[in-house]
Amino acid sequence: MPHESISVFDMFKIGVGPSSSHTLGPWRAALRCIDTIKERATLDQVASVTVLLYGSLAKTGKGHGTDIAVILGLCGEDPVTIDVNAITPKINTIHAENRMLLGGEVWIDFVVAEKVQFLHNETLAFHPNGLSFLVALKNGDNWSETFFSVGGGFVVKEGESGGGKASIDLPFPINTANDLLHWCMNGMAINEVVMENESAWRPEAETRAGILKIWNSMKECTFRGCHAQGELPGGLQVRRRAFALNEKLMKGHTYTNYDEWMQCIKEGGNDFKYTLDWVSCFALAVNEENASFGRVVTAPTNGAAGVIPAVLQYYIAFCDGYTEDKIIRFLLVASEIGSIFKKGATISAAMGGCQAEIGVSSAMAAAALTECMGGTQRQALMAAEIAMEHHLGLTCDPIGGLVQIPCIERNTMGAIKAITASQLALQSSPDYAIVSLDKVIKTMWDTALDMSSKYKETADGGLAIHIPISLPEC
Repeated sequence: MPHESISVFDMFKIGVGPSSSHTLGPWRAALRCIDTIKERATLDQVASVTVLLYGSLAKTGKGHGTDIAVILGLCGEDPVTIDVNAITPKINTIHAENRMLLGGEVWIDFVVAEKVQFLHNETLAFHPNGLSFLVALKNGDNWSETFFSVGGGFVVKEGESGGGKASIDLPFPINTANDLLHWCMNGMAINEVVMENESAWRPEAETRAGILKIWNSMKECTFRGCHAQGELPGGLQVRRRAFALNEKLMKGHTYTNYDEWMQCIKEGGNDFKYTLDWVSCFALAVNEENASFGRVVTAPTNGAAGVIPAVLQYYIAFCDGYTEDKIIRFLLVASEIGSIFKKGATISAAMGGCQAEIGVSSAMAAAALTECMGGTQRQALMAAEIAMEHHLGLTCDPIGGLVQIPCIERNTMGAIKAITASQLALQSSPDYAIVSLDKVIKTMWDTALDMSSKYKETADGGLAIHIPISLPEC
């Protein structure tokens, strides 16, 4: 079997919430459509662009902001750098004026209700998250191209393989957990193997700088989420909880920045309840930001974006993990576990339910924490297996198609399970483990294939239908 090359920067992407598959992926697809237009014509030759959304993108696209994402992509906006506070005013202006600045350069007519179509009863064969762009030129020529948002912000164009990315020969090719263990037999830690592979793409200094940029985005998102008040958008009237929990836990301590905040948390103690409350607070903060179209990092998806930052913050605050080397090590290990799940199963809730998002993120965090706490390579993989084993079968059934209920709380549970899985692995001998990580990944994929589509991010089953709610039109 050929080895797929996935970088740490494929698994961790800076972007905008609320969904990597329904927001970030379609956004990137729209940017690729702009690139195609520039290759085949010029922007001022375009008469119209129509977007067709299929399957899960159609059914829960409103709640996930898929229409907003494709519009911003067609406007040439970058999800990494866009001012998130400017998103709503920009979209409102497009609705009001019925036109957009295509590629950020040329005005075209664009009536949103006509040009972004939600085809609720149509699904494309390759993947539930499909979308097509129909481009018409003023001279009468036209063409279409179809993309699939396959989870975690990854996008594949119809007919291409590998997301259009050039393959690269890695010194330590890895598809499975057993492959990873094979390369670790010479005494290398998991993070060392991953760093050697990353060096096939770029110098180590660039990798380290890029990972620290990822970490800074996670850190800023967590801090921002703990200090933001109000109600989440979308009509469910869900109030933010991280702010009140942070205030309660701080007990009147004052601070002006992240470092002072961390110091206050450390000084507060590390008894079980206090630690548990903080892990929950960290996870809530990130996913409340995600649900508010804030800037987050796919880890490996937006819907599961709170698990890894919460466990990493736990490591920093309560396990003396606040050094650049330790943070880089943590994220390198986490990324490799995520890539193994992507290669052997899926990280898309539309393909595998929430086990593919919260379950995978919990496994990633568990392995990373275990290696950083001194665990062996086998103990790290054991921690990942334990974490996923207890997420098997988890459905994706968002109420109203919004990543709020039960998604936000599930991030707190995934983080706690990751820490518990790490603690169990650190106190165990993996040599006698009955279930391997590769076996649990295969089981997860089998479960995904057996799972009804109504539990795969369609809002057609589970809580989504048992908690009926009327949402305002977006």
